[in-house]
This record gives sequence, structure tokens and C-alpha cells, in this order.
Amino acid sequence: MATIRYTKDHEWIRLDGDVATVGISNYAQAQLGDVVYVELPAIGKKVGQGDEAAVVESVKAASEVYAPVAGEVIAVNSELDATPAIVNEDAEGQGWFLKLQVANTAEIEGLMTEDQYQAFLETIE
Repeated sequence: MATIRYTKDHEWIRLDGDVATVGISNYAQAQLGDVVYVELPAIGKKVGQGDEAAVVESVKAASEVYAPVAGEVIAVNSELDATPAIVNEDAEGQGWFLKLQVANTAEIEGLMTEDQYQAFLETIE
């Protein structure tokens, strides 16, 4: 079963074996408003934990998407090039940004569970 975790920067990560799917949380999507552009990384790019991995732009602002764990980009959601609004419709599903070959799966243990993330959101709303 896949493990889902969250960061304080509102990224989500779904780990399945040593491959992680990364996107922005429903909360982040709601804060951004209508997403109009997503800049995805190149396949093969190596990112460290906390490094900028992508950029998402909305009618309100542009925001960096950070890598929740270190790894190498092995896939990107190219559907977002033509239809960035997928992020608004399904941020934690079809609106994923990239997939990483994870360098150290233990890094995910330092991220928040869904319950911890919900509690974190209550402190900032």
C-alpha cells in the first residue's frame, strides 16, 4: 500500500516502493486559486530534499513546489502543460506534478501524516 505524507510547504507525496508521486495539497490549490501554468522539471533532474522541483502559477501568484524527499525525476505529468486546471480539479490525484526515484525512503518518515497535516492546517487557518 502506498504511504501518503505532507510537508509544511503543502506538498503531498505518495510513496509506492521507492517511487514517489509528488503534487500540491488541496489546501495549497485552494490558496492559489485558478492554476494557469505549471513548470515541470526535466526527466533525469536530481533534487535534494527541500529543493525546488517545479513551479505552479495561478491568477493570484507563482509558487515553488519543493521536493519532499531527495531523488531523481523519472516522470512528469505532461497533461498539465495543456491543462493546468487539472490541479484545481484533483490536486491530490490526477493533478500530480512529478515522480521521483527516491534516494532514501527513510526521509519520508520525517514528513507529516494526513492527520498531522490536518492538525497543522488548523494552526494556520
